[in-house]
Amino acid sequence: MGVLGNSREVSPKRLLLVPLFLSFLLTFSLAEVIFEERFEDGWQGRWVKSDWKKSEGKAGSFKHTAGNWAGDPDDKVSIQTAIDARHSAISAKIPEFSNKNRTLVLQYSIKIEQDIECGGSYIKLLSGFVNQKKFGGDTPYSVMFGPDICGTQTKKLHVIVSYQGQNYPIKKDLQCETDKLTHFYTFILRPDATYSILIDNRERESGSMYTDWDILPPRKIKATKAKKPADWEEREYIEDPDDVKPEGYDSIPAEIPDPKAKEPDNWDEEEDGIWKPPKIPNPAYKGPWRRKKIKNPNYKGKWKTPWIDNPEFVDDPDLYVLKPIKYVGIEVWQVKSGAVFDNILICDDPEYAKQVVEEVFVHREAEKEAFEEAEKVRKAREEEEAQRAREEGERRRRERGHDRHHRHRERYRDRYRRHHRDYMDDYHDEL
Repeated sequence: MGVLGNSREVSPKRLLLVPLFLSFLLTFSLAEVIFEERFEDGWQGRWVKSDWKKSEGKAGSFKHTAGNWAGDPDDKVSIQTAIDARHSAISAKIPEFSNKNRTLVLQYSIKIEQDIECGGSYIKLLSGFVNQKKFGGDTPYSVMFGPDICGTQTKKLHVIVSYQGQNYPIKKDLQCETDKLTHFYTFILRPDATYSILIDNRERESGSMYTDWDILPPRKIKATKAKKPADWEEREYIEDPDDVKPEGYDSIPAEIPDPKAKEPDNWDEEEDGIWKPPKIPNPAYKGPWRRKKIKNPNYKGKWKTPWIDNPEFVDDPDLYVLKPIKYVGIEVWQVKSGAVFDNILICDDPEYAKQVVEEVFVHREAEKEAFEEAEKVRKAREEEEAQRAREEGERRRRERGHDRHHRHRERYRDRYRRHHRDYMDDYHDEL
């Protein structure tokens, strides 16, 4: 920007940057942002809080806050789940769009500040008409994307797409982040049915809807009836047919008399027989003769069952096409609330989405420092509470000990009085 607005003499090096900058502007001018939400002023006019589960007393809510450790001091707005063990649902109507013949990018940030224990933090794209006041877990959706954490075992990243009215989860086991900092989740779906999944601008997974979802039968299947051909050569090496055994090879003994052995001085042939030197391995003996090995000229490798076209596969060139998207929604249940949703983006340009992440992560280190400071405060508070609890427990133990001592002393006095009174009664009787 400063290059274009500067009236001073511009160096040739800077002039070379101008076409690149114009190209950059052109790229983003062609990109379409369908919906982008930073939860700034006016957000409540775009979003509708659902009454789902309200009649059962299980409806949650969201509060307008950036959470406890925001990295950007100027960014003080996001929405955060606010009530433990409740169903929180909220949605926004967006300009209707179709991803036919275009790339779909769904991206948002989530900061799970709480020890969630168990619950989801995902986002949904909805098609068709949605009664937003009744939007809930049973509302049909076209895409569900985001983390789901439960205990120490489940740390799943959901990617569920709808096809002809049925939901299909991705077959791959994808893991989400579990720390308490902000993380960006990005799902990119392209017109060739390939996809990418990014976390914090780093690709974590990629592939094709044809192979990574059980939506269509596979293109290829194994020919289970196929048999290995009789002349199939799996031997990589074979004996050299031209190799000839050396003359006299078989006459070489495996053992020979030890040439260093000597007859003992006390050997008696009449009693011990004729002395013979012990046998030792013959260094000239090479074992049974075998032809040397050579590369098998007919080697074809290990035979494998071949793949053939699947007769049940019927291609759908619109496999990647979702029903026209009309809404974006958050519908989650969390044992412990406190997940902060922000930076929701629906567009057709992965580069613009990448730029959004970079823009927010300018303050990444500041967020880490704010979190570390909050952790210090939390630990200090917990230690203070633990100290007060220990002191209260000690006070109660002392009181119980004092009471026991007091009751013991009173019982002793009662016994003494009764004994003294009985003794004096006997004394008076004797008088």
